[in-house]
Amino acid sequence: MATTRNRNGKTKRAAVAGARRPEVRLPPLEAYEGGLEADGDYDGLGLAGLDLTGQSGEGARFLDCALSDCRLDETRLSGARFLDSVLTGVRGVGTVLAGAQLRDVEVVDARLGGTQLHGAVLERVVVRGGKSDYLNLRAAKLKDVVFEGCVLSEPDFGGAVLERVEFVDCVLTGVDFSGARLKDVDLRGARRLEIERGVESLAGAVISTAQLLDLAPVLAARLGVRVEE
Repeated sequence: MATTRNRNGKTKRAAVAGARRPEVRLPPLEAYEGGLEADGDYDGLGLAGLDLTGQSGEGARFLDCALSDCRLDETRLSGARFLDSVLTGVRGVGTVLAGAQLRDVEVVDARLGGTQLHGAVLERVVVRGGKSDYLNLRAAKLKDVVFEGCVLSEPDFGGAVLERVEFVDCVLTGVDFSGARLKDVDLRGARRLEIERGVESLAGAVISTAQLLDLAPVLAARLGVRVEE
């Protein structure tokens, strides 16, 4: 945990900059029952219960939209932009969002597997509830992002940049932080934290005392330290 010393030489906690959460206020939405198109423009629409499996929406723009209970199996959304939007109950395997931009977005109760978000940019995003397996965020940029009450199994943050990112009441297992750069990343709220790779990249993160004890074997192994009774 980061600390500083005051003029009297006493140690005190250094403040951790908290993430700025999105404030999404959707206007009255028009129901949309069509499919996706590359470079499509979706403005003020409600997409509910749609099966978008295998469809292509590369480069599409979603502004003031709500996607609810939609299937996104192998849906291709590379380079898409989601702005001031809410995604609720979406589910899919192999969804491609490489290089996508999510700004002022809420993702609620999503169930995703193998989602590709490498090179994506996430700013003022809340991911609340749900479960994601093998989430690929390699080389992504996350700023003011909150993961809250969700399960992340083997997420890959390799080479990513994380600034003001919070994990609140989450379960994180098999995490890869290899080559990541962290600033004001708060992991103290994670209910379970298991780091598989990249423990040496935790500079810039804040963890609890209990988490430090749990990570001690991984840290010792990384430093080549033998621990014997």
